[in-house]
Order: sequence, then C-alpha cells, then structure tokens
Amino acid sequence: MEYGFTTAAYVVAAVLFILSLGGLKDQESAKRAIWYGVIGMAIAVLATFFGPGSGLWLLSLILIAGGAAIGMVLAKRVQMTQMPELVAAMHSLVGLAAVFVGLNAHIEIGRVAAAFAEAGVAFPQPTYGPLGDAAQAVADGFRGFAEIVAKKTAVEVNILRVELALGIWIGAVTFTGSVIAYGKLAGRVNTAATKLPGGHMLNAGAAALSLLCLFWYLGGGGFFPLLILTVAALFIGYHLIMGIGGADMPVVVSMLNSYSGWAAAAIGFSLGNDLLIVVGALVGSSGAILSYIMCKAMNRNFVSVILGGFGGAGGPQQEVEGEMVAIQADGVADALKEADSVIIVPGYGMAVAQAQQAVSELTTKLRDQGKNVRFAIHPVAGRLPGHMNVLLAEAKVPYDIVLEMDEINEDFKDTDVVIVIGSNDIVNPAANDDPNSPIAGMPVLHVWEANQVFVSKRGSGTGYSGIENPLFFKENTRMFYGDAKESVNALLQKL
Repeated sequence: MEYGFTTAAYVVAAVLFILSLGGLKDQESAKRAIWYGVIGMAIAVLATFFGPGSGLWLLSLILIAGGAAIGMVLAKRVQMTQMPELVAAMHSLVGLAAVFVGLNAHIEIGRVAAAFAEAGVAFPQPTYGPLGDAAQAVADGFRGFAEIVAKKTAVEVNILRVELALGIWIGAVTFTGSVIAYGKLAGRVNTAATKLPGGHMLNAGAAALSLLCLFWYLGGGGFFPLLILTVAALFIGYHLIMGIGGADMPVVVSMLNSYSGWAAAAIGFSLGNDLLIVVGALVGSSGAILSYIMCKAMNRNFVSVILGGFGGAGGPQQEVEGEMVAIQADGVADALKEADSVIIVPGYGMAVAQAQQAVSELTTKLRDQGKNVRFAIHPVAGRLPGHMNVLLAEAKVPYDIVLEMDEINEDFKDTDVVIVIGSNDIVNPAANDDPNSPIAGMPVLHVWEANQVFVSKRGSGTGYSGIENPLFFKENTRMFYGDAKESVNALLQKL
C-alpha cells in the first residue's frame, strides 16, 4: 500500500499523544507523559516529511530548523510566570496556521479547476465512480493535496469547501481571541471587560454574516466571500475576548485551547490527514472538558463562556467597611510559633516573586517543628490551570500536603494560621456575600474562617482583576506587605 509507512506512523503517534494526555493527570506521571508527547510529535513530523505530497526538502528543513531554534530560545527565556501568555500566544499561531492552510486549500481547488477547464473536462466530476480517461489524465498530473482534490466528485468538493471554510473561521476566531488573551495576561491590554456599542448583537451579526458568506462561497462566489468570512471571524475573536474580564482569563485560555484543536481537526478533514483530525479532536475535547470543569469551579455557565457573555458586574458592588492593618515579619513569626495548624494559599503573586523555593523551606521548617502544614489550591489559582501545582512540585513540596479546594475548604474553621501569598479573587468573600460582584457565586477558599489570616501582598491595590477584596479589611486579617520572596525569607530568619 502506498504511503503505508506514513499511516502506520500516524497510528503510533496518535497512541503516544493519547498516553501523553492520560499521563498528565498527576505530577508523578507527568514527566513521562511529556516525553510521550515529544516522541509522538517527532514521529508525526518525520512521517509527514516523507508522506503524501512531500517535497521542497530544503525549504522544509529550513522551516523545521527555524521553528526548533525559536522554540528552544523561548523555552530558555520564558519564566513560569509567563507560561499563561505563552500558551495563549501558541494558540494564536495554531489559529493562524489553520487560516493559511484553509486559504491555500482554496487556491489549490482553483488550480485544479483551471487545469480541468484547460483540458476541456468537467470539474468536479458530477457522479461517484471511476474518472473518465481525460479526467484521469488531468488528475494524474497533480500530486499531494491537489491530486486528492482532482479525484473528488461534486458532492465531495462541496464538503471540502465547507471543511476549509469552517477551519478558516474557527482559526481566525482563535487567532485574534488568543492575541487579545495574551495582551490581557501580559498586562498590555486593559483587563476589564470591554464591549463595543451593540455588545452581543455585533457578535451575532458577524456570525450571521459568516454563515451568509459560507452559502455564497458554496454557490460559486470564489475568494471574496471567503475573505469576508475571515474578517468577520477575526472580529468575533477580538470582540469575544475583549468582553471577558481579567479574573476569568484562566477559563478563556482553556477555551481557546479547545478552539485551536477544533480548527486543526477541521483542516485535517480538508487535507485528508487522519493524524491532524485525531490530534485536533483530542485537543478540542480535552480543552472543552477542562473549561467545563473550571466553569463549575467558578460557578460560570459553560455556554456563556463560549459566547463571551460573562466578566462584568450586574450592579453596584457593596461598599467595603473597615481598614487594612499591616503587620511585620516579627508578628507573623510569633503567630506561626504558637500555631499548631497552618494552611498556605498560593497565588499568582508567589509566581511573580518566584517565592516557591522560600515557601518550600518555610514549610519544611514548620513541619520539622511538628506543625500541620498544608496547601490549599483553588482550581483557577494563578492564570493557568495547574499553575500553582507545577510551581510547588518544582520546589519539591510533598504532593500529599497539596490539597484541592473541595478537600480542604471545611478545614479552615479549625486552622490556627492561614498565609495567603499573592491571591485575590480565590479568597474573596464577596463571591459569597455580594450578588453584584463580578465573581458572585464563584466557589472560593474560606480563609476568613481561620483564627488568623496573613496576606502577603506587594501593596494595597486591587491587583490584576481590579476587584476589591473585603478579606483584607476583616478583623482577623493582617496585611504582610512586600515582595513575597523577601517576606518569606524574613520569616525564615525569625523562625
């Protein structure tokens, strides 16, 4: 069988990708799972390199080497704190690739149609069955994707056009949406939920225009309706993500991951590439499942996330009463010396300060003194799912004392000291008490139920999401101002 090696290699690569996803379920198997993914991708690239439509060897090698070099440089330069925006940037590239591949597929269809017209043969063939001699001769003059197109019937060509249009549309939405998500995560775009006048009606109008352009394109409209469809999708991606607040960016990144997968799957159908279909479906479904899990953790409606329908408050928020009371390292150290149970709640501020090693040392010292020390991890702590777990694993914090919100939330009321390091929304009681808060209804860590709460924070501002936190004003809360790493190191000296 021609290209049988490529097909077999694709099957092996697909199995490795599935094993890779399955192995990411816990920290112990994650390293092995990453190697499964690396090996699977290497096999997939090599199989494609020598598979159907292969050629332009020198250009292909230059592009592969260039991509590898860029990836290596990024891997060395990007800090853990920048991983969320890096992931968003990678999603944008997947979306852009889907757009380019779809447009190129349209050009290839036109090239095949021109060759058939020049030979005086109908294209596409109207019925199923073997091609006529003249049509077969024209089809045999092509290779790769064009050869596949040349042998399709009229129905199959229209299905191909639907697939490439869908791939372009999803890819364009993913591209601009991911660019805006990157900007919000990197602090280069306003993190507040922002919509143009007309709000969701603009998105609905752009979607309706895209559908009209699809029918126009299928009716023989050529490149122009495809171009309008692409522009409309680019606008939808931009406007959807601009309408979502910074507090919800972890869900957005996960959802864009799903979009990128579906874009790849759609283009896989267009190209007849089974591996691209499988991988796209894996990424799309896993991203959607993760987004659903995160929506439940944040008490968000899954459909609203997809439509960009959340992120703003429903009315005026409750006024916060009281004042923030600061404390120095001596006071925190004294409380820790007296405490029997301690819970540490890490957040993005810990990642920014790269304080995980210092926090690990603090944990070891407290446990050596016989204290019960545990970590409470909210499902959306940081700006990427699993962000805090990775940081703590990197710092060699034992897995068995790192607990999820549902496992530890009931224990706060029996805890002597809680140390919050760089967290805001995930410990905000307004989620329970203020129906007009942007995070109303979101399950949060009930740290205020502990005997004493110390919040390690750079300053008295509202932080990334811009939402005021009544926790900071409560009587049993003290603000431990300063860089998280320096503050924890100061505690180590006092202990």
